[in-house]
Amino acid sequence: MAFQHNKQQMMISNYKVGIIGAGISGIAAAKQLCHYNPIVFESTDSIGGVWKHCSFNSTKLQTPRCDFEFSDFPWPQRDNSLFPSYIEVLEYLQNYATHFDVFKFVKFNSKVVQIRHLNNHHHHHEYGRLLSGRPVWEVAVENNQTKIVEWYGFELLVVCIGKYGDIPIIPVYPKNKGPENFSGKVLHTMEYSKLDKESAKELLKGKKVAVVGYKKSAIDLAMECAQANSGAGGQPCTMVIRTLHWTVPSYWIWGLPFFLFYSTRSSQFLHERPNQTLLRALLCLLSSPMRKAISKFIESYLVWKLPLEKYGLKPEHQFVEDYASCQMAILPDNFFSEAEKGMIQFKKVSSSKWWFWKNGIEFEDKTKLEADVVVLATGFDGKKKLQSLLPEPFRSLVVDQSGIMPLGTIHPLIPNMAFVGYIESISNLQTAELRCKWLARLADEQFKLPSVTKMIEQTTQEIQIMKRTTRFYKRLCISTFSINHNDVICQEMGFNPWRKTNLFSEAFSPYTSQDYYF
Repeated sequence: MAFQHNKQQMMISNYKVGIIGAGISGIAAAKQLCHYNPIVFESTDSIGGVWKHCSFNSTKLQTPRCDFEFSDFPWPQRDNSLFPSYIEVLEYLQNYATHFDVFKFVKFNSKVVQIRHLNNHHHHHEYGRLLSGRPVWEVAVENNQTKIVEWYGFELLVVCIGKYGDIPIIPVYPKNKGPENFSGKVLHTMEYSKLDKESAKELLKGKKVAVVGYKKSAIDLAMECAQANSGAGGQPCTMVIRTLHWTVPSYWIWGLPFFLFYSTRSSQFLHERPNQTLLRALLCLLSSPMRKAISKFIESYLVWKLPLEKYGLKPEHQFVEDYASCQMAILPDNFFSEAEKGMIQFKKVSSSKWWFWKNGIEFEDKTKLEADVVVLATGFDGKKKLQSLLPEPFRSLVVDQSGIMPLGTIHPLIPNMAFVGYIESISNLQTAELRCKWLARLADEQFKLPSVTKMIEQTTQEIQIMKRTTRFYKRLCISTFSINHNDVICQEMGFNPWRKTNLFSEAFSPYTSQDYYF
């Protein structure tokens, strides 16, 4: 590559902290580490990450706004029960970045094209200081407009590029049976999200559309398709579904607020957590019937409220498995009303193997689906996205043998690098902000990390819990033990993990970002 040669002739600018990505995690990291004057490299022309670049016109926040806010920057009208649109979320993030003067740290249109590790001596039994006084990483950054590459040196590099966007997962087709066989249009949701409202409507209107997938983006897209096809000449949208997931119409179950079931200390007490005592492990074993009963209670409401059985959309696995893997989706308004009109249809398939024929899609059971447009809501390859950036031997360390990215804020075997935004929870913003606060205090040497061995044990335990809790464990989600997870972070920083004003609230109230204002 040309920039490797240029590097020898160009002066490297050295800084203490570099941050890659200006999504939620990136701007939170920049705010918390602002006293080090970090540089934030953002490959696009704006902050917001997937909220800016992978949202549809109908995309809304999946959680109430009071559960998705920075601890020191509450939403205006934070008790408004309506889910904010992606436009409102972007406005909130813009206001946050403006209020805390984060923009001065961001270099837009600056794409990181190479990272090099300077082979400083590193003891594997102890992690060492985050800010060592000398550069540990060299980063090549290309300006999108001028194509000029500049090199930077950093003592600490914070990776906030996230798991979504940039690299779409595209199905593998049999030979000569790919999109070239199809007379219509094929695109991934990543391409669809770049269309403006009119272009998206024009693509869908009057067309037979097949949406491959059944997660949040697929559901939103099917709804947009149904709306575009309302009126004369409208055609139905067909969702091609291999794996069913539970969908929720609102955050109320049989008249009770949803947080009571999974988001309080008392409810999470029933679930397994890392580093628990033998007594706690026994209690978790004994409370298994209670966990199943809560899951069944929620499932009974969803089956009563939604026509899941009518359309063959009731999953066989328990609701808790989707919650524990952060895959519970909030349904758009009127989703099943459109299904009742025949504007959204469902095609369940038992295999991920399918291919194109001239007029649509053919499946392994020889059935065919006619289509003019096929949209792949098949997700993003976050592992490949991250691995393409890191040099060896670190590239191999960020994905384990079972396909999980075991990334806490610090990977014990990757020196002077932090990762924010790779562990999912019911509120990714809250998790990201708390981890950035922890990272800033670690950089300030206000506490020390445990040994490399203990950090590896901690990550291993979290992964084992996920594997025992849900078949969708590869997402590394902490939803069923998020309060305990945050407790550990608070204790390491020297703060009291019990953040409520009284014992009743501590037991039965949900935790929000404002509880972690310090």
